[in-house]
Amino acid sequence: MSERDGITVAVIPFSAGAFPGSGQIVSYANGAVCQLDTVHLDQSHGVTFLDAEAQLAKYRDLLGRLEAIALKPEASRDVIRAIARDL
Repeated sequence: MSERDGITVAVIPFSAGAFPGSGQIVSYANGAVCQLDTVHLDQSHGVTFLDAEAQLAKYRDLLGRLEAIALKPEASRDVIRAIARDL
């Protein structure tokens, strides 16, 4: 799936230690019209959708920081493939 257009998988290695946003599931859906961007949070009390500009800016920043500490997509695929081979 990570080789398909529009899909990026990035692994954050354990060696990165604690990182912002750990422990939460965040999906950021964006498109050609940024006013339609939406954040999907899967929380213990249910699903939450966020679309206010201030909220979106917060999650764009969070995802940018996560991307900075994550492995590049090719290295992430290599890690995932190595784990799958060991199963």
